[in-house]
Amino acid sequence: MARRLAETFSIAEYSGVAQDDLFGNRPTDPPSEAPSATGRATSAAPLAARMRPRNLSEYAGQSHILGPGQLLRRAIEADRIQSLIFYGPPGTGKTSLAQIIATQTKARFERLSGVESNVADMRRVLSGASHRLLNTGQPTLLFIDEIHRFNKSQQDVLLPDVESGVIKLVGATTHNPFFFVNSPLVSRSQIFELRPLTEAELLALLTRALADTERGLGHQPVEAAPEALEHLARVSDGDARKALNSLEIAVLTTPPGADGRIRIDLAVAEQSIQKKAIVYDGDGDAHYDTISAFIKSMRGSDPDAALYWLAKMIHAGEDPRFIARRLMVHAAEDVGLADPMALVLATSACQAAEVIGWPEARIPIAEAALYIATAHKSNTVIKAIDAALEDVRSGRTLTVPEHLRDAHYAGAKRLGHGEGYQYAHNFAGHHVAQDYLGAERRFYEPTEQGVEKKIKERLDRWRAARAAAT
Repeated sequence: MARRLAETFSIAEYSGVAQDDLFGNRPTDPPSEAPSATGRATSAAPLAARMRPRNLSEYAGQSHILGPGQLLRRAIEADRIQSLIFYGPPGTGKTSLAQIIATQTKARFERLSGVESNVADMRRVLSGASHRLLNTGQPTLLFIDEIHRFNKSQQDVLLPDVESGVIKLVGATTHNPFFFVNSPLVSRSQIFELRPLTEAELLALLTRALADTERGLGHQPVEAAPEALEHLARVSDGDARKALNSLEIAVLTTPPGADGRIRIDLAVAEQSIQKKAIVYDGDGDAHYDTISAFIKSMRGSDPDAALYWLAKMIHAGEDPRFIARRLMVHAAEDVGLADPMALVLATSACQAAEVIGWPEARIPIAEAALYIATAHKSNTVIKAIDAALEDVRSGRTLTVPEHLRDAHYAGAKRLGHGEGYQYAHNFAGHHVAQDYLGAERRFYEPTEQGVEKKIKERLDRWRAARAAAT
Protein backbone atom coordinates (compact mmCIF):
# COMPACT_ATOMS: atom_id res chain seq x y z
CA MET A 1 0.00 0.00 0.00
CA ALA A 2 2.77 2.42 0.92
CA ARG A 3 4.49 1.73 -2.42
CA ARG A 4 1.31 2.45 -4.42
CA LEU A 5 0.76 5.68 -2.52
CA ALA A 6 4.34 6.73 -3.11
CA GLU A 7 3.67 6.44 -6.85
CA THR A 8 0.53 8.60 -6.57
CA PHE A 9 2.00 11.19 -4.25
CA SER A 10 5.68 11.45 -5.08
CA ILE A 11 8.04 11.70 -2.16
CA ALA A 12 9.49 14.72 -3.90
CA GLU A 13 6.25 16.53 -3.17
CA TYR A 14 7.00 16.24 0.53
CA SER A 15 10.65 17.23 0.37
CA GLY A 16 12.41 20.53 -0.10
CA VAL A 17 15.36 22.62 0.94
CA ALA A 18 16.34 22.50 4.60
CA GLN A 19 14.85 25.89 5.40
CA ASP A 20 11.36 25.10 4.16
CA ASP A 21 10.97 21.34 4.34
CA LEU A 22 7.93 21.77 6.57
CA PHE A 23 6.03 23.19 3.64
CA GLY A 24 5.36 20.17 1.41
CA ASN A 25 2.86 20.45 -1.44
CA ARG A 26 -0.21 18.24 -1.10
CA PRO A 27 -3.64 17.87 -2.67
CA THR A 28 -6.49 20.11 -1.61
CA ASP A 29 -7.96 18.67 1.57
CA PRO A 30 -11.62 18.24 2.31
CA PRO A 31 -12.90 19.61 5.62
CA SER A 32 -11.42 17.51 8.41
CA GLU A 33 -13.23 15.85 11.22
CA ALA A 34 -12.97 17.40 14.64
CA PRO A 35 -9.61 16.43 16.18
CA SER A 36 -10.07 13.54 18.51
CA ALA A 37 -7.43 14.67 21.00
CA THR A 38 -8.57 18.22 21.56
CA GLY A 39 -11.87 17.85 23.31
CA ARG A 40 -12.72 20.31 26.05
CA ALA A 41 -11.18 19.50 29.39
CA THR A 42 -13.79 18.63 31.97
CA SER A 43 -14.16 20.44 35.24
CA ALA A 44 -12.75 17.36 36.95
CA ALA A 45 -9.48 17.63 35.03
CA PRO A 46 -6.46 19.17 36.74
CA LEU A 47 -5.96 22.88 36.29
CA ALA A 48 -2.97 22.30 34.02
CA ALA A 49 -5.14 20.22 31.66
CA ARG A 50 -8.00 22.74 31.70
CA MET A 51 -5.64 25.61 30.96
CA ARG A 52 -3.99 24.03 27.94
CA PRO A 53 -3.60 26.75 25.29
CA ARG A 54 -6.20 26.61 22.53
CA ASN A 55 -4.19 28.56 20.00
CA LEU A 56 -0.76 30.11 19.50
CA SER A 57 -1.81 33.39 21.11
CA GLU A 58 -2.40 31.55 24.41
CA TYR A 59 0.76 29.46 24.14
CA ALA A 60 3.49 30.47 26.61
CA GLY A 61 7.20 30.36 25.92
CA GLN A 62 9.23 28.85 23.09
CA SER A 63 9.59 32.16 21.28
CA HIS A 64 12.77 30.81 19.66
CA ILE A 65 10.62 28.50 17.49
CA LEU A 66 7.17 30.11 17.70
CA GLY A 67 7.96 33.80 17.63
CA PRO A 68 6.68 35.95 14.75
CA GLY A 69 8.31 34.87 11.51
CA GLN A 70 9.82 31.68 12.93
CA LEU A 71 9.64 28.59 10.73
CA LEU A 72 7.41 26.45 12.96
CA ARG A 73 4.90 29.25 13.51
CA ARG A 74 4.66 29.91 9.78
CA ALA A 75 4.18 26.20 9.13
CA ILE A 76 1.37 25.91 11.69
CA GLU A 77 -0.42 29.04 10.49
CA ALA A 78 -0.16 27.94 6.87
CA ASP A 79 -1.18 24.34 7.68
CA ARG A 80 1.94 23.02 5.98
CA ILE A 81 3.15 20.75 8.75
CA GLN A 82 5.37 17.79 7.91
CA SER A 83 6.90 15.28 10.36
CA LEU A 84 8.09 16.89 13.59
CA ILE A 85 9.69 15.77 16.82
CA PHE A 86 9.42 17.98 19.90
CA TYR A 87 11.74 17.31 22.79
CA GLY A 88 12.30 19.04 26.08
CA PRO A 89 11.71 18.77 29.84
CA PRO A 90 8.27 17.97 31.27
CA GLY A 91 5.76 20.81 31.35
CA THR A 92 7.24 22.82 28.49
CA GLY A 93 4.24 22.45 26.17
CA LYS A 94 5.02 19.55 23.83
CA THR A 95 1.54 17.99 23.99
CA SER A 96 -0.14 21.39 24.02
CA LEU A 97 1.70 22.36 20.85
CA ALA A 98 0.60 19.14 19.17
CA GLN A 99 -3.01 19.86 20.11
CA ILE A 100 -2.77 23.38 18.72
CA ILE A 101 -1.51 21.90 15.46
CA ALA A 102 -4.46 19.49 15.56
CA THR A 103 -6.99 22.31 15.79
CA GLN A 104 -5.46 24.18 12.86
CA THR A 105 -4.71 21.36 10.45
CA LYS A 106 -7.02 19.98 7.78
CA ALA A 107 -5.49 16.57 8.37
CA ARG A 108 -7.16 13.86 10.42
CA PHE A 109 -5.65 13.89 13.91
CA GLU A 110 -4.77 10.58 15.57
CA ARG A 111 -3.03 10.07 18.87
CA LEU A 112 -0.96 7.22 20.31
CA SER A 113 1.13 6.89 23.45
CA GLY A 114 4.54 5.31 23.74
CA VAL A 115 3.49 4.13 27.19
CA GLU A 116 0.09 2.61 26.38
CA SER A 117 0.07 1.77 22.66
CA ASN A 118 1.46 -1.29 20.90
CA VAL A 119 2.24 -2.37 17.33
CA ALA A 120 -1.37 -3.46 16.73
CA ASP A 121 -2.57 0.05 17.60
CA MET A 122 0.02 1.54 15.28
CA ARG A 123 -0.94 -0.73 12.37
CA ARG A 124 -4.63 0.09 12.86
CA VAL A 125 -3.94 3.84 12.66
CA LEU A 126 -1.54 3.48 9.73
CA SER A 127 -3.98 1.30 7.80
CA GLY A 128 -6.77 3.82 8.32
CA ALA A 129 -4.47 6.63 7.24
CA SER A 130 -3.55 4.78 4.04
CA HIS A 131 -7.18 4.18 3.06
CA ARG A 132 -8.15 7.73 3.95
CA LEU A 133 -5.42 9.27 1.82
CA LEU A 134 -6.14 6.97 -1.10
CA ASN A 135 -9.93 7.44 -1.05
CA THR A 136 -10.39 11.05 0.04
CA GLY A 137 -6.97 12.67 -0.28
CA GLN A 138 -7.04 13.67 3.40
CA PRO A 139 -3.69 13.19 5.15
CA THR A 140 -3.34 12.02 8.73
CA LEU A 141 -1.39 13.74 11.46
CA LEU A 142 -0.26 11.12 13.99
CA PHE A 143 0.80 12.44 17.40
CA ILE A 144 2.86 10.00 19.49
CA ASP A 145 3.48 11.08 23.06
CA GLU A 146 6.61 9.67 24.74
CA ILE A 147 7.80 8.33 21.40
CA HIS A 148 11.12 7.29 22.94
CA ARG A 149 9.22 4.57 24.83
CA PHE A 150 8.75 2.65 21.59
CA ASN A 151 11.61 0.25 20.94
CA LYS A 152 13.51 0.18 17.64
CA SER A 153 11.22 -2.39 16.05
CA GLN A 154 8.11 -0.42 16.97
CA GLN A 155 9.59 2.78 15.60
CA ASP A 156 10.53 1.00 12.39
CA VAL A 157 6.85 0.26 11.79
CA LEU A 158 6.28 3.99 11.26
CA LEU A 159 9.09 4.53 8.80
CA PRO A 160 7.51 3.47 5.45
CA ASP A 161 4.38 5.55 6.00
CA VAL A 162 6.35 8.57 7.24
CA GLU A 163 8.61 8.38 4.21
CA SER A 164 5.77 8.01 1.71
CA GLY A 165 3.68 10.76 3.26
CA VAL A 166 0.82 8.55 4.41
CA ILE A 167 1.16 10.16 7.84
CA LYS A 168 2.69 13.31 9.21
CA LEU A 169 4.38 12.30 12.43
CA VAL A 170 4.45 14.60 15.45
CA GLY A 171 6.47 12.97 18.21
CA ALA A 172 6.98 14.26 21.74
CA THR A 173 9.78 13.13 24.02
CA THR A 174 11.66 14.24 27.11
CA HIS A 175 14.77 12.47 25.78
CA ASN A 176 17.18 13.67 23.14
CA PRO A 177 15.79 12.17 19.90
CA PHE A 178 19.26 11.85 18.42
CA PHE A 179 19.91 9.15 21.03
CA PHE A 180 16.46 7.68 21.69
CA VAL A 181 14.66 7.84 18.34
CA ASN A 182 15.70 5.79 15.30
CA SER A 183 18.01 7.66 12.96
CA PRO A 184 15.79 7.13 9.88
CA LEU A 185 12.85 8.78 11.68
CA VAL A 186 15.04 11.62 12.92
CA SER A 187 16.43 12.24 9.44
CA ARG A 188 12.88 12.51 8.04
CA SER A 189 11.65 14.88 10.75
CA GLN A 190 12.23 18.43 11.82
CA ILE A 191 13.60 18.46 15.38
CA PHE A 192 12.51 21.27 17.71
CA GLU A 193 13.85 21.62 21.23
CA LEU A 194 11.45 23.12 23.78
CA ARG A 195 13.07 24.99 26.65
CA PRO A 196 11.95 25.38 30.28
CA LEU A 197 9.64 28.34 30.73
CA THR A 198 11.06 31.45 32.35
CA GLU A 199 9.81 32.73 35.69
CA ALA A 200 8.07 35.60 33.91
CA GLU A 201 6.26 33.21 31.58
CA LEU A 202 5.18 30.98 34.46
CA LEU A 203 4.02 33.99 36.45
CA ALA A 204 1.89 35.10 33.49
CA LEU A 205 0.35 31.61 33.29
CA LEU A 206 -0.50 31.59 37.00
CA THR A 207 -2.04 35.05 36.78
CA ARG A 208 -4.11 34.01 33.76
CA ALA A 209 -5.34 30.87 35.54
CA LEU A 210 -6.50 32.93 38.51
CA ALA A 211 -8.43 35.27 36.25
CA ASP A 212 -9.96 32.71 33.86
CA THR A 213 -13.59 32.10 34.85
CA GLU A 214 -14.24 29.45 32.20
CA ARG A 215 -11.36 27.03 32.63
CA GLY A 216 -9.32 28.43 35.49
CA LEU A 217 -9.90 29.58 39.05
CA GLY A 218 -11.57 32.90 38.28
CA HIS A 219 -14.93 31.69 39.59
CA GLN A 220 -13.46 31.39 43.09
CA PRO A 221 -12.74 34.34 45.41
CA VAL A 222 -8.97 33.92 45.47
CA GLU A 223 -6.39 36.49 46.54
CA ALA A 224 -2.82 35.38 45.87
CA ALA A 225 0.09 37.35 47.30
CA PRO A 226 2.66 38.38 44.67
CA GLU A 227 5.44 36.68 46.63
CA ALA A 228 3.43 33.42 46.68
CA LEU A 229 3.00 33.39 42.90
CA GLU A 230 6.64 34.36 42.42
CA HIS A 231 7.69 31.46 44.63
CA LEU A 232 5.62 28.99 42.62
CA ALA A 233 7.05 30.34 39.37
CA ARG A 234 10.60 30.25 40.67
CA VAL A 235 10.69 26.74 42.12
CA SER A 236 8.70 25.04 39.36
CA ASP A 237 11.91 24.73 37.35
CA GLY A 238 10.30 25.91 34.14
CA ASP A 239 7.51 23.30 34.38
CA ALA A 240 4.11 24.87 33.62
CA ARG A 241 2.20 21.77 34.72
CA LYS A 242 3.93 21.76 38.10
CA ALA A 243 3.26 25.46 38.64
CA LEU A 244 -0.44 25.29 37.72
CA ASN A 245 -1.17 22.13 39.68
CA SER A 246 0.58 23.54 42.75
CA LEU A 247 -1.55 26.67 42.50
CA GLU A 248 -4.69 24.53 42.29
CA ILE A 249 -3.66 22.53 45.35
CA ALA A 250 -3.13 25.79 47.22
CA VAL A 251 -6.59 27.08 46.31
CA LEU A 252 -8.46 23.82 46.96
CA THR A 253 -6.84 23.17 50.34
CA THR A 254 -7.01 26.67 51.80
CA PRO A 255 -10.20 27.43 53.76
CA PRO A 256 -11.86 30.79 53.11
CA GLY A 257 -11.47 33.57 55.63
CA ALA A 258 -14.25 35.23 57.56
CA ASP A 259 -15.05 37.35 54.49
CA GLY A 260 -15.30 34.25 52.29
CA ARG A 261 -12.09 34.94 50.37
CA ILE A 262 -9.30 32.39 49.88
CA ARG A 263 -5.94 33.95 50.58
CA ILE A 264 -2.79 32.33 49.22
CA ASP A 265 0.29 33.59 51.02
CA LEU A 266 3.93 32.50 50.82
CA ALA A 267 3.54 29.86 53.53
CA VAL A 268 0.66 28.22 51.65
CA ALA A 269 2.64 28.32 48.40
CA GLU A 270 5.60 26.64 50.10
CA GLN A 271 3.41 23.82 51.38
CA SER A 272 1.62 23.39 48.06
CA ILE A 273 4.78 22.91 46.05
CA GLN A 274 6.63 21.26 48.95
CA LYS A 275 9.65 23.48 48.66
CA LYS A 276 10.60 26.15 51.16
CA ALA A 277 11.15 29.65 49.90
CA ILE A 278 14.70 30.87 50.34
CA VAL A 279 15.20 34.58 50.97
CA TYR A 280 17.23 35.10 47.85
CA ASP A 281 16.49 37.64 45.14
CA GLY A 282 18.37 37.01 41.94
CA ASP A 283 19.59 40.58 41.52
CA GLY A 284 19.10 42.18 44.92
CA ASP A 285 20.68 42.31 48.37
CA ALA A 286 20.21 38.64 49.24
CA HIS A 287 21.93 37.65 45.98
CA TYR A 288 25.01 39.78 46.66
CA ASP A 289 25.02 39.17 50.41
CA THR A 290 25.04 35.41 49.93
CA ILE A 291 27.82 35.35 47.35
CA SER A 292 29.76 37.72 49.60
CA ALA A 293 29.37 35.37 52.55
CA PHE A 294 30.43 32.46 50.32
CA ILE A 295 33.62 34.21 49.21
CA LYS A 296 34.50 35.46 52.68
CA SER A 297 34.01 31.98 54.12
CA MET A 298 36.46 30.54 51.61
CA ARG A 299 38.88 33.40 52.25
CA GLY A 300 38.57 32.71 55.97
CA SER A 301 39.34 29.00 55.40
CA ASP A 302 35.97 27.77 56.73
CA PRO A 303 34.87 24.97 54.39
CA ASP A 304 31.66 24.24 56.30
CA ALA A 305 30.41 27.82 56.08
CA ALA A 306 31.39 27.94 52.41
CA LEU A 307 29.35 24.79 51.73
CA TYR A 308 26.31 26.21 53.53
CA TRP A 309 26.25 29.43 51.48
CA LEU A 310 26.89 27.40 48.35
CA ALA A 311 23.96 25.12 49.20
CA LYS A 312 21.71 28.14 49.73
CA MET A 313 22.57 29.48 46.28
CA ILE A 314 22.01 26.08 44.66
CA HIS A 315 18.65 25.62 46.38
CA ALA A 316 17.55 29.10 45.36
CA GLY A 317 18.33 28.34 41.72
CA GLU A 318 21.40 30.51 41.28
CA ASP A 319 23.08 30.28 37.88
CA PRO A 320 25.95 27.77 38.25
CA ARG A 321 28.05 29.84 35.87
CA PHE A 322 27.82 32.84 38.19
CA ILE A 323 29.10 30.79 41.14
CA ALA A 324 31.85 29.23 39.01
CA ARG A 325 33.03 32.65 37.81
CA ARG A 326 33.33 33.85 41.39
CA LEU A 327 35.33 30.72 42.25
CA MET A 328 37.85 31.55 39.53
CA VAL A 329 38.19 35.15 40.69
CA HIS A 330 38.58 34.10 44.31
CA ALA A 331 41.16 31.42 43.46
CA ALA A 332 43.36 34.04 41.77
CA GLU A 333 42.69 36.84 44.25
CA ASP A 334 42.82 35.13 47.63
CA VAL A 335 44.86 31.96 46.99
CA GLY A 336 47.04 33.04 44.12
CA LEU A 337 50.53 31.61 43.94
CA ALA A 338 50.31 30.17 47.43
CA ASP A 339 48.57 27.26 45.65
CA PRO A 340 48.40 27.71 41.84
CA MET A 341 46.26 24.57 41.50
CA ALA A 342 43.32 26.45 43.02
CA LEU A 343 42.80 28.45 39.83
CA VAL A 344 43.23 25.33 37.70
CA LEU A 345 40.57 23.49 39.71
CA ALA A 346 38.21 26.49 39.72
CA THR A 347 38.54 26.82 35.94
CA SER A 348 37.84 23.12 35.50
CA ALA A 349 34.77 23.42 37.74
CA CYS A 350 33.52 26.32 35.61
CA GLN A 351 33.92 24.28 32.44
CA ALA A 352 32.17 21.31 34.02
CA ALA A 353 29.27 23.47 35.22
CA GLU A 354 28.87 24.91 31.72
CA VAL A 355 28.64 21.43 30.22
CA ILE A 356 26.47 19.57 32.74
CA GLY A 357 24.37 22.21 34.55
CA TRP A 358 22.32 21.63 37.69
CA PRO A 359 22.02 19.41 39.62
CA GLU A 360 25.26 17.56 38.78
CA ALA A 361 27.27 20.79 38.59
CA ARG A 362 27.01 21.03 42.37
CA ILE A 363 29.72 18.35 42.68
CA PRO A 364 32.65 19.96 40.79
CA ILE A 365 31.67 23.38 42.14
CA ALA A 366 31.69 22.05 45.71
CA GLU A 367 35.04 20.34 45.07
CA ALA A 368 36.57 23.61 43.91
CA ALA A 369 35.04 25.52 46.83
CA LEU A 370 36.44 23.03 49.36
CA TYR A 371 39.88 23.12 47.72
CA ILE A 372 39.98 26.90 47.81
CA ALA A 373 38.69 27.08 51.39
CA THR A 374 41.37 24.68 52.63
CA ALA A 375 44.26 25.99 50.50
CA HIS A 376 47.10 28.25 51.62
CA LYS A 377 46.07 31.87 51.12
CA SER A 378 47.88 34.81 49.57
CA ASN A 379 46.54 38.02 48.04
CA THR A 380 49.89 39.13 46.60
CA VAL A 381 48.75 38.62 43.00
CA ILE A 382 46.00 41.23 43.15
CA LYS A 383 48.13 43.56 45.26
CA ALA A 384 50.99 43.30 42.76
CA ILE A 385 48.95 43.97 39.62
CA ASP A 386 47.02 46.80 41.27
CA ALA A 387 50.27 48.41 42.43
CA ALA A 388 51.69 48.19 38.91
CA LEU A 389 48.51 49.68 37.44
CA GLU A 390 48.59 52.52 39.93
CA ASP A 391 52.22 53.22 39.04
CA VAL A 392 51.37 53.37 35.33
CA ARG A 393 48.37 55.66 35.96
CA SER A 394 50.08 58.07 38.30
CA GLY A 395 53.74 58.12 37.26
CA ARG A 396 55.76 58.88 34.17
CA THR A 397 55.49 56.07 31.66
CA LEU A 398 58.78 54.19 31.39
CA THR A 399 60.32 53.59 27.99
CA VAL A 400 61.52 50.15 27.04
CA PRO A 401 65.33 49.82 27.55
CA GLU A 402 67.28 49.49 24.31
CA HIS A 403 68.54 45.98 25.01
CA LEU A 404 64.95 44.70 25.53
CA ARG A 405 63.48 46.13 22.33
CA ASP A 406 62.46 44.00 19.38
CA ALA A 407 65.49 43.14 17.23
CA HIS A 408 63.83 40.79 14.75
CA TYR A 409 63.24 43.19 11.86
CA ALA A 410 65.53 44.70 9.27
CA GLY A 411 67.20 47.84 10.53
CA ALA A 412 66.77 47.03 14.24
CA LYS A 413 70.50 46.65 14.76
CA ARG A 414 71.15 50.03 13.14
CA LEU A 415 68.91 51.52 15.82
CA GLY A 416 70.73 49.67 18.58
CA HIS A 417 67.72 47.57 19.49
CA GLY A 418 68.59 44.39 21.36
CA GLU A 419 72.22 45.31 21.75
CA GLY A 420 73.63 43.94 24.99
CA TYR A 421 70.65 41.62 25.70
CA GLN A 422 71.66 38.44 27.52
CA TYR A 423 69.70 35.25 26.79
CA ALA A 424 68.80 33.74 30.18
CA HIS A 425 68.96 30.11 29.02
CA ASN A 426 72.63 30.48 28.20
CA PHE A 427 73.48 30.94 31.88
CA ALA A 428 73.64 28.64 34.89
CA GLY A 429 70.26 28.11 36.49
CA HIS A 430 68.65 29.68 33.39
CA HIS A 431 68.94 33.08 35.03
CA VAL A 432 71.04 36.15 34.32
CA ALA A 433 71.13 39.36 36.33
CA GLN A 434 70.26 42.25 34.02
CA ASP A 435 67.96 45.29 34.07
CA TYR A 436 64.46 44.49 32.75
CA LEU A 437 62.68 47.74 33.62
CA GLY A 438 65.03 50.71 33.46
CA ALA A 439 64.04 51.86 36.93
CA GLU A 440 63.78 50.52 40.45
CA ARG A 441 60.28 49.21 41.10
CA ARG A 442 58.94 46.48 43.37
CA PHE A 443 55.33 45.37 43.06
CA TYR A 444 55.29 41.68 43.94
CA GLU A 445 56.15 40.65 47.50
CA PRO A 446 55.58 36.89 47.96
CA THR A 447 54.55 35.57 51.35
CA GLU A 448 55.70 32.53 53.31
CA GLN A 449 52.46 30.70 52.47
CA GLY A 450 52.49 27.36 50.66
CA VAL A 451 54.17 27.32 47.26
CA GLU A 452 54.86 31.03 47.56
CA LYS A 453 57.51 30.35 50.21
CA LYS A 454 59.70 28.69 47.55
CA ILE A 455 58.89 31.46 45.10
CA LYS A 456 60.07 33.99 47.71
CA GLU A 457 63.35 32.17 48.19
CA ARG A 458 64.10 32.17 44.44
CA LEU A 459 62.99 35.77 43.98
CA ASP A 460 65.13 37.00 46.87
CA ARG A 461 68.21 35.41 45.26
CA TRP A 462 67.47 36.86 41.84
CA ARG A 463 66.76 40.33 43.19
CA ALA A 464 69.98 40.31 45.18
CA ALA A 465 71.98 39.24 42.09
CA ARG A 466 70.34 41.94 39.97
CA ALA A 467 71.06 44.60 42.58
CA ALA A 468 74.72 43.54 42.68
CA ALA A 469 75.02 43.67 38.89
CA THR A 470 73.66 47.20 38.51
